[in-house]
Amino acid sequence: MEFLLIIIVALLAIIAVVVIFNFLGNRKARQAEQDALRERTYRPGDPFSSADDDSVYGDPRDLKPGDLVELRGQTYAVRGTLRLTQDGYTWTENFLDTGVGSKAWISVEDDPDLEVVLWHEVPGATVAPGADTVELDGRRYQSEEAGSARFTSAGTTGVATSGRMAYHDYQAGADRLSFEDYGSGWECARGELLARADYRIYPSNPAPETP
Repeated sequence: MEFLLIIIVALLAIIAVVVIFNFLGNRKARQAEQDALRERTYRPGDPFSSADDDSVYGDPRDLKPGDLVELRGQTYAVRGTLRLTQDGYTWTENFLDTGVGSKAWISVEDDPDLEVVLWHEVPGATVAPGADTVELDGRRYQSEEAGSARFTSAGTTGVATSGRMAYHDYQAGADRLSFEDYGSGWECARGELLARADYRIYPSNPAPETP
């Protein structure tokens, strides 16, 4: 009887130790979660940063030739990238191709929030930039910005490897209209502002690190 009592006491002691360790472990885990939430909430930084979305969907700022872009269920390959700079401000334009006839461009800029626009060329457009408003296919667009920028080209873009270009951008709500001249005359493209959930990026290889 005394031996059985010793066993029962020992088992109770073991159970008590396990419960205490579990309690302490759970409390430590809850504390870690609270600390992480507090750090995320109160740390210095941009509260509207898209870093979390970028970690899930990929960062469009890093697009380069060879990457894949899934756009509303359609997969495109990035064939070329233009990097444009004006007065220290930089943005990119990326040439997309499905390989079976569907082509498009995606521009990426922070102004100041991330803005990604899907562009389709408008061949044979009879309108030209310059006026405060232009009309195309019954839609009136308001002049937004005009200027010139230096560019460098990587992959297949249809323009020189570097040089200067001119642009004139128009806007009508979420719709865009852009005119660009890389030295052979104005080309017109119609743009659509994309939501973050509209696209997903699959990098071909990590971008080379800058020394």
